[in-house]
Amino acid sequence: MAKLVAILNVVAWAGFWAFGYLALTGTEGHVLPALLLAAAGAGVGLKAWFWLVRHSEATGYAVPPKRAYPKETHGPA
Repeated sequence: MAKLVAILNVVAWAGFWAFGYLALTGTEGHVLPALLLAAAGAGVGLKAWFWLVRHSEATGYAVPPKRAYPKETHGPA
């Protein structure tokens, strides 16, 4: 499953960059569809990337970052 999400991540970001370029350089009438497809690619790419980060931390492949607040080991004061 992780490999499929990784492939989806690459395809989504490629779509973001390709359609983002078309949105920036496109003529009138082609900008809005390209912008919507670029936004969809960015959204799917971010969601897939966050899933991959959580999955790699959960499986032990990547070390989770240190959090600002340590876990409470005792009850309320």
